[in-house]
Amino acid sequence: MPGFELFGDEERKEVQDVLDTGVLFRYGFDGVRNGHWKAETFETELARYLDVAHCHLCSSGTAAVSLALAACGIGAGDEVIVPPFTFVATVEGVLMAGAVPVFANIDRTLCLSPEGVAETITPRTRAVMPVHMCGAMARIDELVDVCRDNRLILIEDACQALGATFRGKPVGTFGSIGCFSFDPVKTITCGEGGAVVTNDAELYRKADSFADHGHDHIGDDRGLEGHPILGTNFRISELNAAVGLAQLRKLDRILEIQRRNKETIRSGLAPLPGVTFREIPDREGDSATFLSFFLPDGDIARKAASGLSAAGVDGCFYWYDNNWHYLRQWHHLKQMQTTAPMPAAQYDHFPDYGGVDLPDSDAIMERTISMQIKLSWTEREVSDRIEKMVQVLKMV
Repeated sequence: MPGFELFGDEERKEVQDVLDTGVLFRYGFDGVRNGHWKAETFETELARYLDVAHCHLCSSGTAAVSLALAACGIGAGDEVIVPPFTFVATVEGVLMAGAVPVFANIDRTLCLSPEGVAETITPRTRAVMPVHMCGAMARIDELVDVCRDNRLILIEDACQALGATFRGKPVGTFGSIGCFSFDPVKTITCGEGGAVVTNDAELYRKADSFADHGHDHIGDDRGLEGHPILGTNFRISELNAAVGLAQLRKLDRILEIQRRNKETIRSGLAPLPGVTFREIPDREGDSATFLSFFLPDGDIARKAASGLSAAGVDGCFYWYDNNWHYLRQWHHLKQMQTTAPMPAAQYDHFPDYGGVDLPDSDAIMERTISMQIKLSWTEREVSDRIEKMVQVLKMV
């Protein structure tokens, strides 16, 4: 991780195909495309890779979350259960839909706890959105059961977990619809891009239409297309799709490298007293973008994170103090600092996010350090990294 570490002639060839035609728009201009449909080809190949019926490529992972919510009919006042550990876009998407994010605890998977979700359900709850954080999966089978038993919609945010599987089934394909991101630091990148995947033809039709101002995409004349619903513009360009297409074809190679590097480092740290590792429900299905481990308490973890940085061990994140990935530091959300009043904030059941208290999640996150696994490391660099990490972790 990330895919840009492996940019090469493959990406240049796909982009040049687009530039040679002069058609950067993903729809229409059939006669001058010379057979190049990068977004459509990406969708076909990703759907095949994930073994799903439908895929729609869009402009970002954030757009994918909004598309999924819209396709599932989530809106005005609906409660959506989300984790406090995620990229803030998950929560922004719910708010932009006019719905109400409700936070539930995570567990040692660093993802939504099924027990936490069950405790958080109210009569207003319409959906649950687990986020498969840092490349590995939630206890997704149990979350499926919770949603089924309570007649809730399961929307998977798998933006950080392309290539991860649970018991052989790709994450993002367990719920009604799943979301992926291909931003600059994801496992594969389009520069900016995202996708929704589903086996439900009606959800796909709605997502496909909503992402392009309600166009139904029937026929070969864009000006004559119908508009069954209102929508917006979440389209991806052919240039972005071209980069992502080349990257997608490298995904198995990327996963192989990540898994090898992660396992080597994990094995090197495993003998250290006080170091334990994130629980992964299916280790064989881990996409291995991060190695996440726990230290005995928050003070030790914070000192370790500082020590690792000082020792030149880059890419180690102490999420508890991170501005973008943990609720604790989301002061703009807690104070609802927006350019205009949020519609959802007008509901009587809208939470005071400044008062949200999730001690179980805090107890996990304050002890957690996650290290990004890179593709470009040499064997020597991996060995040096282990040596430095061991020295730091023995001293804290």
